[in-house]
Amino acid sequence: MATEVERKTDIGPPHYEQFLHPLMKANYGNWKYHETLKPGVLAHTGEAGTLYTVRCASPRLASTNFIRQMTALADKYSDGYLRFTSRNNIEFLLADKENIDPLIDELNQMNIPVGGTNNAVSNVVHTQGWVHCHSSATDASGLVKAVMDELTDYFTSEKLPARVRVAVACCLNMCGAVHASDVAILGVHRTPPRIDNETLPNLCEIPTTVASCPNNAIKPTSIEGKTTVTVDEDKCMYCGNCYTVCPAMPLADPLNDGVSIWVGGKISNARSEPKFTKLAIPYLPNNPPRWPEAVSAVKNIIEVYAENAKPFERMGEWIERIGWPKFFDLTGIEFSKYHLDDFRYAGTTYRRSLHNRY
Repeated sequence: MATEVERKTDIGPPHYEQFLHPLMKANYGNWKYHETLKPGVLAHTGEAGTLYTVRCASPRLASTNFIRQMTALADKYSDGYLRFTSRNNIEFLLADKENIDPLIDELNQMNIPVGGTNNAVSNVVHTQGWVHCHSSATDASGLVKAVMDELTDYFTSEKLPARVRVAVACCLNMCGAVHASDVAILGVHRTPPRIDNETLPNLCEIPTTVASCPNNAIKPTSIEGKTTVTVDEDKCMYCGNCYTVCPAMPLADPLNDGVSIWVGGKISNARSEPKFTKLAIPYLPNNPPRWPEAVSAVKNIIEVYAENAKPFERMGEWIERIGWPKFFDLTGIEFSKYHLDDFRYAGTTYRRSLHNRY
């Protein structure tokens, strides 16, 4: 392993080496194999010894108290070493195998499930939702909690045909991984922004507001001598970009906002090239705090997939093998005009993956 170059400034991130577990440093470049001891518990063996990993779930929006609880467990069982994965799982890195079961027992006492490895539903990556985001069409953390309460059995076991990645984005700006997950829940607005013509001229820059629309749906206009804007509803795609730069154009609509369900995406290029998700259910209502319609739809899709897919077959690969008509038939999802994809763009003709074969 290369030695760390002496830092000459404090600009930029610190070198990653200082955060590695001592066994990671010792085995760096000299790993031999890894294995799964049981769901949620991994063992990575190298020339210097074996490093054990215990993976558990966590809320993406974590309280200070929760972080302190996790770090206290890390100090007690894993010499202070833990990490957060890109899907918000917590992984404790242990050098002593004897600490695995006591750590799991304490996590279970705190009602924190252990799992999410291999052929399981991993922790859900999601966006901010009503807690923080100004343009959200649905909540994220509350919806994820409701979904994972129903899918916990698929998190703590490895009985699915392959790994299943679930994502939630609270609006179509998609700051979550909904475009590349096996099952995705996407918040949708269905009405154009409401324009406050009294406030807008004093609050918003007209050129900036006009330029914010990706579909050129906003035009400047004048009402009673005041400069304001108008929205072409046929062009509006309810993205909320205008509200981002102009608070006088609110988009949220409690009666019409809801969620859509998408399936079949993945980042992996094993067996096939990476895939984008495709629409499964165009609209389900927002019914907090438990979102029964959305939760039932996601659980149904995953259970039908679990029953019919071949081993190691990802969601999108299974759907492409059986065909979309069969997918709609097996899941009982109604096919509608919104599933007709007539969007054409140049990117579809480009070779965009590592699976380039000529």
